[in-house]
Amino acid sequence: MKLNLIQKILLPSAFIVFSYQQIFASNGSVDIIPQTFLWIVIALLVARLGGFVEKYGQPAVLGELIAGAIIGNMILINVPFFEGMKSNEYLHFLAEMGVVILLFQVGLESNVHDMKKVGFNALLVASVGVLLPFVLGRYIAGPMLMPGLTEHAYLFLGATLSATSVGITARVFKDFSMLHSKEARIVLGAAVIDDVMGLVLLAIVSSIVQTGTVSMMQIVQTIGLSIALLAGGTIIGGMIAKPLSKWLSILNPSSAMKLGFALSVGFAFAYIAHMIGLAPIVGAFTAGLMLDSVHFKYFQEPGYVSEFKRAVGDADKQVQEKVQIIAEEHHEKHIEHIIEPIGQFLSPIFFVMTGLAVDVSVFLNGQTLVTALVLTGIAIIGKLASGFFAGKGVNHWLIGWGMVPRGEVGLIFASVGRALGVVDITEYSVIVVVIMLTTFVTPPILGSLVKNNQTS
Repeated sequence: MKLNLIQKILLPSAFIVFSYQQIFASNGSVDIIPQTFLWIVIALLVARLGGFVEKYGQPAVLGELIAGAIIGNMILINVPFFEGMKSNEYLHFLAEMGVVILLFQVGLESNVHDMKKVGFNALLVASVGVLLPFVLGRYIAGPMLMPGLTEHAYLFLGATLSATSVGITARVFKDFSMLHSKEARIVLGAAVIDDVMGLVLLAIVSSIVQTGTVSMMQIVQTIGLSIALLAGGTIIGGMIAKPLSKWLSILNPSSAMKLGFALSVGFAFAYIAHMIGLAPIVGAFTAGLMLDSVHFKYFQEPGYVSEFKRAVGDADKQVQEKVQIIAEEHHEKHIEHIIEPIGQFLSPIFFVMTGLAVDVSVFLNGQTLVTALVLTGIAIIGKLASGFFAGKGVNHWLIGWGMVPRGEVGLIFASVGRALGVVDITEYSVIVVVIMLTTFVTPPILGSLVKNNQTS
């Protein structure tokens, strides 16, 4: 039976209303588990609806952010239904898992040797991308735009502007199949270095605020642990992963074992990164780099690969050789293929939740908005300048814009300052607007730059 247009609209609406009535009992109590199922449905639906922006050549992540922002601010027109999503701890966990899976995928699709080739350029980009925004925020923008604040407040403002959140940029590069480009490798490498440098900067600023002095021991410890994770993970971890995967394949060569092994390594590194103070996504990215495709060659080849080989069994030798090359490539990339659906499920939830956290009412304060707009311009300039230190033969604007988003990393910096009592509510609101603007403005601009780079 075919449904007419009215039925197609009314049936989903009736389902949502019915679910709402079932979840909220007459006494107002909430059963959080079935409620979470409903929130997941809504997050996935609005994420897919947000995909309309792809028709206009924009990356899907932009639509997901916009969709999240729309439902997150429905309260402004007296529609409180979606407010429960903001405080649902299970949904926040799925969102965090989504960005971890995303960076794990990016690491799997990247190559350690290619990353090493751009290591020096990435270091320069990261150094300028941290130091220049910090100087601009601490010594120029802060005193000019928000006079009268304390020395410590300006320090935290500068530190917050120095942060970079690579999740959005990585998603744009992935959407446009540009992860293997030199620009993407530089941005990803710089973002990892940026995270380490930002952590050191945060440790220095926090130490100055709390004790009035800089704890060299804490700085050395932070740098040492970060290097141990990044270098140890990709080098020593890679040496261990090969015999471990071979042993696991003997126990069970199935795709289930392959997937379980890969995800376990990714989540383990995310946990280790968190324990030493780094963002979990840095650990997940490191794990992806470590798990070179050769580590999975001992497992069974995918069923469709075996079907390809059998289908050309009677063909001439030249056809068989071509199919063999294609089959081996698919076998090597199989781990990426079986993880991709997990990423397609979880990653959109992260970006919808990121948009959901946007509070449009912050923009209603004229003075806060003007200050934030000017500060956003300065924040963008500081990161754009870093792209011009990426060396020759690359698109400097593409790299610079790739470093612009502050995202959750900037919020962490600002939250630490607020917890220490040096960032007041006004400054915090300004920082939140800056983070929101850099988060939303980057995908469309980066998407346009990527398309122009591909056609030139």
